[in-house]
This record gives sequence, structure tokens and C-alpha cells, in this order.
Amino acid sequence: MTKTVDLPLRVHEDLVKVSEELSLMAKKPVSPSMAVDLLMEIYRAHLNNPCALDAFSQQLASLNIMSPGEFDEYWDEPTKMQGTKRKAKTKKQ
Repeated sequence: MTKTVDLPLRVHEDLVKVSEELSLMAKKPVSPSMAVDLLMEIYRAHLNNPCALDAFSQQLASLNIMSPGEFDEYWDEPTKMQGTKRKAKTKKQ
């Protein structure tokens, strides 16, 4: 059974780009929903490594993450939140 998910436009556009990149790599069509599934598998495989899981957990805990409402507002209407300078990004290792 399929479910509909509302994504901010920028997130959707990025997902479409990722699915296009995966299509080129696979030399087969990869839909955005297939790309999400592949990305979740990659995420799970990466976090099966205890060292990676620990580092990711520590990094995530130290981030100043927006609430879901703030995130949706930021991505749907970025000009309204430009003054706050809060962005949904992660630190590079």
C-alpha cells in the first residue's frame, strides 16, 4: 500500500536530482520513491557499524535542530526565516 508524503519543494527537487544520479549510475530508471528506499538502506548499512553509529549519534545530539514545524516553514518559505540564520544542516566530519 502506498502513502503520500508532503515534502518541501527544495527537498523534493533534491530527491529528484538524487534519483536522476542513481539512474545514471544504475543505467536503469530509479524513481524518487526508489531513491528514498535506497538512501534508507545506505543509512542503515552505514549505521550497522558501531563506530559510525556512535559518531553519528554524538554529532546529531550536538546539533541545534529545528522543530518539524520550523523546518517545514523554513523550507516552504525561506525568505521569512532568513533573519534567524537557522539552517537544517549537519557538521562535516
